[in-house]
Amino acid sequence: MIKLNFKNDRSWFILLLTLCLFLWLISLGNVPLRDWDEGYYATVAQDMFQSGNWIYLTYADQPFLLKPPLIIWLINISYNLWGISEFTTRFPCSLLTALGVPLLYLIGKNLFYKPTPAIFSSLVYLTLLPVVRHGRLAMIDGIINTFLLFSILCLLKSKKHPIWGIGFCIGLGLIALSKGILVLALGGILGIYILLDDPKILLKNYYLWIGLLIGFFPVVSWYYLQINHYGEQFIQIHFLQQNFDRLSTAVEGNSGSPWYYILELVKYSLPWLIFFPNGLILAVKNYKTSWAKLVLTGFLIFLAIITIMGTKLPWYIMPIYPFFALAIGYYLSDLYSPENNYPKTLFFSLFFLGSLTILGGIYLFIETHELFLVIMSCILSMTLFLTAQKMKQNSTDFVIILIIGLYTSLTLFMISNTWVWELNEAFAVKPVATLIKNNTPLNTIIYTSFAYSRPSLDFYSDRQILAEDNNRLRQLSTTSAYLLLDNETLDTFQLTNVKILGEVGEFVLISTNNQQSK
Repeated sequence: MIKLNFKNDRSWFILLLTLCLFLWLISLGNVPLRDWDEGYYATVAQDMFQSGNWIYLTYADQPFLLKPPLIIWLINISYNLWGISEFTTRFPCSLLTALGVPLLYLIGKNLFYKPTPAIFSSLVYLTLLPVVRHGRLAMIDGIINTFLLFSILCLLKSKKHPIWGIGFCIGLGLIALSKGILVLALGGILGIYILLDDPKILLKNYYLWIGLLIGFFPVVSWYYLQINHYGEQFIQIHFLQQNFDRLSTAVEGNSGSPWYYILELVKYSLPWLIFFPNGLILAVKNYKTSWAKLVLTGFLIFLAIITIMGTKLPWYIMPIYPFFALAIGYYLSDLYSPENNYPKTLFFSLFFLGSLTILGGIYLFIETHELFLVIMSCILSMTLFLTAQKMKQNSTDFVIILIIGLYTSLTLFMISNTWVWELNEAFAVKPVATLIKNNTPLNTIIYTSFAYSRPSLDFYSDRQILAEDNNRLRQLSTTSAYLLLDNETLDTFQLTNVKILGEVGEFVLISTNNQQSK
């Protein structure tokens, strides 16, 4: 039997910090940036890097009014320190998201008053695929989780030391400076938790109000400057189109069924999902305790909020995972006793998942021939089978085997070139961007026959490439323009008096006759 020492708090904190930093930062720049968020934020940060304008964000020298500035500021700082690259684009978000692991450990210590569920909760969070993958991308959602966890930790510590109430509101302010009105949902959830758990905090702790002023002063100041500068345009785009419209309509066609996020949870939280129902049942049974109130309030209310939203995107579910991990961590600590008879459903579920993983490994080998993925599948399937065997033997070693196996599998996956699998949805941008960058002047707009504009292509080429339909492209071919056309469209147009500047893959870059005369 593997013996674990749960009493050395500092050692566990250092171990968790080391594990999360390694997993979140390894091979961070080994694949190109993806559309959409990464391309958008990298391009805006690149504009800021070149212009030095930190207040009014731009995208290809046009106002960028979609998001608050914190993520752009962080990426720009990274660019100023180490230059512009995939690694420096992702580094700030990846680092901050990784810090959520030790933060959740500290939250668990304050919630459970014993180390075992705190450690297991943080290890579950460490080995959740969507938390790791989305957290490594240059996206807002991972850092939102960390700011949320920071607020929760400060709130819990403020029960004994009221001055921590300042940190609670600073965390909420950071959420607002990252993703705008999301703070209303997450702040509201924490407000409901306070009312259920200890409403006197709101009345007695004046540090909360001091923190509110400190945390939201930058937020209010930035919004004031934007509204004063852009006026009605900023209100319409930032608040209505990018925020409130997402509540009632499917923005950009991103719709889904009422079960959309349940299916997301099922697809990407396995194998931990099989432990979650029992963790949720324990929370219901212990509904009077502080940890159960936090888990039930956070998980159920936020799930309800994103379910009724019109716009459905996979990463909107991210704030659920800390509460998900806390419930499982408590259940695992309850199981972590050799006297327990583990439920047979867990054994059969793990064995079934192990069998599916073998089939998945065979499929990956046929489709990708990538060695890392095949090895990862083998390790994962062996992990699941060994875990099932240990559970059948009523051995507490099952927890350690499962965590080590999942961590190893995730590490191999992040080392591979397929952890950003969305890159396979369209053509590789870097060769096309190089073609454009080497053959067109700066501040030039290029028009393309591709189905949609790609922010990542804009970033790598340092030009704006706009997708247009064939009628518009025909019209542009009679003017001074640079066109990026696929071979089929070029053959269909049968253009004359144009200069072919180069070609890569399926695309040809041309300049019109009028453009050549310039």
